[in-house]
Amino acid sequence: MKHFFTAARLLALDLASTFVFLGLFLLTHNTALSVGLGIAFGVVQIGIQIMRRRRIDTMEWLSLFLVVTAGTATLLTNDPRFVLFKPSVIYAIVGVVMLKRGWLNRYLPEIAQTVVPDVAVMVGYVWAALMFTSAAVNAFVALTCEITTWAVVMPIFGIVSKIVVFLGGFAVLRLTARRRIRAMPEAQREAVLALEGAPAARGAARADLTPSASG
Repeated sequence: MKHFFTAARLLALDLASTFVFLGLFLLTHNTALSVGLGIAFGVVQIGIQIMRRRRIDTMEWLSLFLVVTAGTATLLTNDPRFVLFKPSVIYAIVGVVMLKRGWLNRYLPEIAQTVVPDVAVMVGYVWAALMFTSAAVNAFVALTCEITTWAVVMPIFGIVSKIVVFLGGFAVLRLTARRRIRAMPEAQREAVLALEGAPAARGAARADLTPSASG
């Protein structure tokens, strides 16, 4: 859960300048002002990290490059939809990264890495598919709809789709792990449950995974 929200926060920061542009454009309908402040916001984000001597990831540099490029194209053509394409590029790149086999396993607890690594691989591919789908949906809406429509559709789609995939993936991993642990020989089951850590956690896991006397 912690790693999921960390990744979501980083993605939100990468897309923040786009939403700054969008909010200003909807309020002022001034393309130059909105683009200028959107670019400035992206530059300030990087500048703050440099001042704090924090490591700047490749995606953050790419995000700034896209802000400047899309903003310049918008100013030259007076077409604000160029800025709205930035999320598609970000989503597509994240999707490519998520195609790496087993990328999700490193974010799972040790017991899940032991019991359901193959399922985690499939869930990782589902996340990659969602990123590519999000990139396509964003591009389609940006090309065919008004900016006000994009402002409503994309945030809702982005939030709802990620919640659905996250909860669905969590449920599949948990249910599969419980089924597999129940099917293990007792000695192997004890060894796996020991990965939970504290004795209290192991006891709770046993109670959760062991069938009741009546069932």
